[in-house]
Amino acid sequence: MYTVMNRLPVPAAGAAAFEERFAASMRETLPGVVGLVGARLLRPEREGGAYVAVMEFTTRDAFSAWMRSPVFRAAHGPSAHGTAGETEAFETVAAVGA
Repeated sequence: MYTVMNRLPVPAAGAAAFEERFAASMRETLPGVVGLVGARLLRPEREGGAYVAVMEFTTRDAFSAWMRSPVFRAAHGPSAHGTAGETEAFETVAAVGA
């Protein structure tokens, strides 16, 4: 499994609109993405904390293919070169549960 986490700083005043827009984009653009296991948007518990978008793919190649896809450009705009915010990627070493 290949997991990508993107930290997204959002001003408190724009949080509700950000959540609505981000969730709508996920529902619209992510179904059917080859190799996508799941995607979540996490709200920070503390004020001023960053949101975290978590996406899990079957492989790094599946993630890379999504990054080059029209679906990615639809979600991020035509000039997207990567994701906004601070992005980290991980290979799964061990997992428990479903």
